[in-house]
Amino acid sequence: MTDQKKGKTSNHDFPKLQKFLANLGLCSRRKGEEWILSGSVSVNGETVKLGCRINPEKDVVKINGKRIQAKFVEGIALMVNKPKDYTCSNQDEHAKNLIFELLEAKHRKLRLFCAGRLDVESQGLVILTNDGNLAHRLTHPSMMIRKKYQVEIDPPLKKEHLSIMLSGFQEGGEFIKLDEVRAKNGNPIGLRKLEVILCHGKKREIRRVFAFLKYKIVKLRRISIGGLRLGKIPLGQYRELTNKEIDLLFPK
Repeated sequence: MTDQKKGKTSNHDFPKLQKFLANLGLCSRRKGEEWILSGSVSVNGETVKLGCRINPEKDVVKINGKRIQAKFVEGIALMVNKPKDYTCSNQDEHAKNLIFELLEAKHRKLRLFCAGRLDVESQGLVILTNDGNLAHRLTHPSMMIRKKYQVEIDPPLKKEHLSIMLSGFQEGGEFIKLDEVRAKNGNPIGLRKLEVILCHGKKREIRRVFAFLKYKIVKLRRISIGGLRLGKIPLGQYRELTNKEIDLLFPK
């Protein structure tokens, strides 16, 4: 563990602790940060702070007192067609169903997590992975990954509301907006079935935008992330992604 208080020079070639945990497939970087902040993680017997860097070959890392071995974990990514009423979480005592219950036994035993969630009422494309770096890249706002959604609303879209959605507004202490709203014929005005594009994505942002303008969302389905399309995977089914398909997720 690099620690200037002990006279050691900080070595930026060593990984940050949350990255180390994510690369082992134990969690996402965000979840790793939560573990560190809660005091669940120790290095060489000491509780550490966020930002700590470690030497994986020398430092002893424990989570809740159990040592974590730095071993190679083969990366895997799954694309799931999530149905409604499934929660994107490993554990939630209040959830009716968890997305991981859709997986076969061989995949359930892996330490997978969601790389970008959908709310329980929505359906469509979700990526599950044990690759912390992949999850970080998919969820970090700086990557500007385009996500496309099919949205059905009631009543039909009014002309005066389109510019409000695209320019954005404050709601719940946050600035929210949609990047694109369109339809198959190009003009979404007067239609119920729309396509919405987001290149960022705050929690339940699409639903919040439409609810603010008094629309009811009848259906919300994510159909693509970057250049990867959901395709013909049946609802509730999934398959493993190839390296070439993983590359499609990111802008060139």
